[in-house]
Amino acid sequence: MSDTPPDHLSTNPRSPHFDMDVLQRGIGIRFKGRERKDVEEYCISEGWIRVAAGKTRDRHGNPLTIKLNGEVEAWFEKPAEGAEDKAADAE
Repeated sequence: MSDTPPDHLSTNPRSPHFDMDVLQRGIGIRFKGRERKDVEEYCISEGWIRVAAGKTRDRHGNPLTIKLNGEVEAWFEKPAEGAEDKAADAE
């Protein structure tokens, strides 16, 4: 696995942009210079994130989301599996 997070990622399992392996590594998001923990979906190339609109739900029980536009940065919070082993071998 690379150290670059995907351009587009969603936490909704029904989305075509959902990837459990990537989500398990942990993704950090910085939006307009502030670190956000409430991001449901993001796209770096298009410059937007989706966040839940309070506790409001749609008729299927999914949270209603708001799309916010701005500069998006993403990073992995945990190193890739095997990356730690390679770093230890290099020493």
